[in-house]
Amino acid sequence: MEVELRHLRAFAAVAGVQSFSRAAKELSITQPALSRTIAQLEGALNVRLLDRTSRQVELTEGGAEFLAHVERVLATFEQALACARHMLTLRFGFSWLLPDPWAQQAIHSFEGATGASVTLLRTDDPLQALRQRTADIALIRGETETLGNVQAVHLFDETRIAVCARQCDLAKQGSLDWSEIQKWPLVVNTISGTTGPESWPAEQRPREIIETANYDEWVESVAADRGIGIVPEVARHRTPHPALHFVDLTNAPLSPVSVAHMPDGPRTLIRRFMEAAIAAARLRATPPPSV
Repeated sequence: MEVELRHLRAFAAVAGVQSFSRAAKELSITQPALSRTIAQLEGALNVRLLDRTSRQVELTEGGAEFLAHVERVLATFEQALACARHMLTLRFGFSWLLPDPWAQQAIHSFEGATGASVTLLRTDDPLQALRQRTADIALIRGETETLGNVQAVHLFDETRIAVCARQCDLAKQGSLDWSEIQKWPLVVNTISGTTGPESWPAEQRPREIIETANYDEWVESVAADRGIGIVPEVARHRTPHPALHFVDLTNAPLSPVSVAHMPDGPRTLIRRFMEAAIAAARLRATPPPSV
């Protein structure tokens, strides 16, 4: 039988606490399984490493000498893992305004748990970035039923808000109802926007649509009073444009937020990021404690 890393870790754990029961708890395995692992190691080496009595566990002379080598091997192995993890990078594509604090919490948790790093990739079309393999994972706003072979996990929903130029007549109103948007020219981001003509039944759609191809064009078109826009609430405090005015929107459907990836991407990193993303989304949904 070949000696494996699990044998060395088991031996180091028992030697460290001089107890099979405590070492088993540290390793999250049963005591009989730990005893079998140590017996396998001693059998493979043909050396008795531990003296066991009903009250204590002690290293033999050979076991003490072997432990010094094992500790160096395990330390070197952990250093190699840490080095490799820091070289790993997950490319995270997004088109505009990452939700906060979700994004910061998810990235911090992922990097802390894996040792890998996240590279933030701003792109006009996150889905295209996934399909072209320039991004490993991407934030998607809007419905995800028609993504083809792209796999997506819904995280949470954002509330919508209206935005207009400061000189627009809408800026004088305290709020706008979803059903009243058809009265206004609507500026839409055709690539990565969350609201377009298809967001309404045919008879309720805005009469005039001004198309833009990315978030920057959308912002400047609204600021130039070409029409009004509809965006997630996050834009209110993340778009400090002096020419824009935000108006509360009533009865508007929520805007879904998902994380998407290709099925043949780096599986382990994607799985770990998805875990961090879902955990951060749950924190976002948890109301603050009452004072």
